[in-house]
Amino acid sequence: MLLVVQTALELGFLYAPVALALFLSFRVLDIADLTTDGCFVLGAAVSVTLTAAGHPLLAVPAAMLAGACAGFITAFLQTRLSVPSILAGIVTNTGLYTINLMAMGWRSNESLLGSDTVFTLLRSTGLGGDWYELVLAAAVTLLCAGLLALFLGTRLGLSIRATGDNPDMVRASSLDPTFTVTVGLCLSNALTALSGAMVGQYQKTVDINSGTGIVVIGLACLIIGETVLGRRTVYKGILSALVGSVVYRFIYAVVFYTKVVPVECLKLLTAVIVALAIAAPGLRRWAAFQKQKHSRKEAA
Repeated sequence: MLLVVQTALELGFLYAPVALALFLSFRVLDIADLTTDGCFVLGAAVSVTLTAAGHPLLAVPAAMLAGACAGFITAFLQTRLSVPSILAGIVTNTGLYTINLMAMGWRSNESLLGSDTVFTLLRSTGLGGDWYELVLAAAVTLLCAGLLALFLGTRLGLSIRATGDNPDMVRASSLDPTFTVTVGLCLSNALTALSGAMVGQYQKTVDINSGTGIVVIGLACLIIGETVLGRRTVYKGILSALVGSVVYRFIYAVVFYTKVVPVECLKLLTAVIVALAIAAPGLRRWAAFQKQKHSRKEAA
């Protein structure tokens, strides 16, 4: 059971940057960025390829840079070419399939068996003991969360938040929403690529289809966290993304461990979790309305 808990925590922190990325794009900028699936694989592909070449440390920032470039393409389509945000993400995500194959040497998968990764490098130092993978995953994710919180408190970060709230007000304030959207999407996709880079080195493999459904998983993590903690402030929203990712992985771990739901049904379980989490506020309001309506009838 301890191994199940450890694995759930490791995966929770490894995938948490995706939830942070969706918090930035979906909640802060109010943009439905569908670049996530392809960008996750892009980060993993760049990371695994460079790690196989003997550069595991360089692989992580290189993957983030590649993710930022993908975000720039999506932002360019949206802001300069007036492509709707959802369609811009779909177009970039489609093009990334070929880019990802190119990054993997035109192979559909690549392995790191026998190669050193950032995790094995940490293990060789003796830090973290048997929990070295969790220590590294948590350290990277918490550092990203802290830096994101600090960034959103800066002048540029406040401008990005204002762009998501009211783009017209931003234009009236002599700020360029094109620039703020571009920075926000670049940062968001860099976080997604970071998650892919860490997961690729953690699993020591990457597959061209490994990013399928990542955007749904990220939204599930984000919404679960918001259901538990709320999202009234930016800091609480960031914390909700982290907590939601860990809780989601614990749900998966319980399902695997108890076999309550067949493994083949996990995608359906994810869809149900997302639907229930999204519907939870509306269901609470409906229940409160029905209770109030019943009270009025009794009073009459």
